[in-house]
Amino acid sequence: MQIENFFTLKKPVENIDKIESTVDVVSPAVVIPSTKARGKRGAANHPKKRQGGASLIATYTSKTLIRFDWAIKRLLRNKANYVVLEGFLSALLKETVKIINITESEGNQDDPENKFNRVDILVEDSRGELIVIEMQNNNQVDYFLRMLFGVSKAITDHMSVGDKYENVRKIYHINIIYFTIGDGDDYVYHGYNEFRGIHNKKLLQLTKKQKDFFATRKRVKKVKDLFPEYYILCVEDFNNVAKDNLDQWIYYFKNTEIPENFTAPGLKEARKRLLYDKLSKEEKRAYAYRLDQKNYEQDVVANSIAEGEARGRKEMEGVVEELNQDLDQTKQDLAQTKQDLAQKNQDLEAERKKNEALAAQIAELNKLIKI
Repeated sequence: MQIENFFTLKKPVENIDKIESTVDVVSPAVVIPSTKARGKRGAANHPKKRQGGASLIATYTSKTLIRFDWAIKRLLRNKANYVVLEGFLSALLKETVKIINITESEGNQDDPENKFNRVDILVEDSRGELIVIEMQNNNQVDYFLRMLFGVSKAITDHMSVGDKYENVRKIYHINIIYFTIGDGDDYVYHGYNEFRGIHNKKLLQLTKKQKDFFATRKRVKKVKDLFPEYYILCVEDFNNVAKDNLDQWIYYFKNTEIPENFTAPGLKEARKRLLYDKLSKEEKRAYAYRLDQKNYEQDVVANSIAEGEARGRKEMEGVVEELNQDLDQTKQDLAQTKQDLAQKNQDLEAERKKNEALAAQIAELNKLIKI
C-alpha cells in the first residue's frame, strides 16, 4: 500500500531559466519586456501586443494611452490636467470635485524601494478636504494597516502644534490596487466610522449644538462625516463590464484603454491628454523604463513562486517517502503481530486440548475411586 495523491501542488512556472527581460525604445514601437509567467494581470497593463520571440511587441498608435499611475506621477499634477483627476474623483465620490492643489504624499517621498510599486499623492479640494490617492501594484499582506497609517499621517502632517481639534481635516483615502486584499467578491469597497449603541443598536447622531458648530462644513451632516473614509478599488477583480461612470474609470485602470462610447467625467480629457504620442522623447524613455521595471518585478515574483513551489514539492516528496517507509514498517509490524497472535492461538488451542485430556483422565480416576 502506497500513499498517493494526498497532496496537490500548483504547477510551477515552466522554463524559468529562459525568462528574458529587455527593453529598447524605438519608433514607432517600444519593445515591452514580458514573460509567459506574468499571466493576465501583466497583460492588462499594456497596450495591444503581438508575440515576438521572448518579448512582446507593443505597437503604439495615435490613440495609445499611458497607464494611470504613471500619468498621476508625471502629468496630472499640471494644473491644466487637473480636469482628468477631478473627473475620476467626481465619479467615485458622486459629487463634483474641484482640485486646488496636488502634491506627493509624505509617505512616498524619498522611497526608492517603492518608487515603481506605489504611487501616493495628496489632493486638496475646494472645500479644504484632503484626498490621498494610492496606487499599489504588488501584494502587501498588511496593507489594511498601511491604509490606517496613511490616514493618520495625513491628519497629523496638516496640524500644527497648538491647533484646535476643530482644524482636523476630513480625509478620503482612495486605494487603487492590483492584487487581492481580502476575502470578498466585490471590486469596490467603501469604509467609514459609525457609532451604535451596544444595547439599542441606534446610531449616535450630532446634537443641534454640534451641527451649528460644524455649520461651515457643508458636508458634515452626521458623525461619520467628520471621520476619514476609505475606498478600495480592486482593479483585477473587475469583470470589464462597465455599468456606470466609476466602472468606466476602472476599465481604463485595468486595460489602459478608453472605448469611444465611455462618457464618464474626465475620460474625454484623458483620451486627449494621456496619449503616448504626446510624451516627449525623454518621457517615452522614462515610461518604457517604468514598464520594464514593473515587468522585471513581476518576473522576480514569478521566479520566486516557481522556486518556492519546487522546493515545497521536493520537501513534500521527502515527507511522502518517509510516510511510505513508516507505513511499510507498520505493515511489517502488523504482519509480525498477526503471526505472533496466530502462534499464540495455536499454543492456547494446544493447551486447551491438553487440559481437556487431563480433565478426562481425572474424571476416569474419580470413577475408579468410587468403585
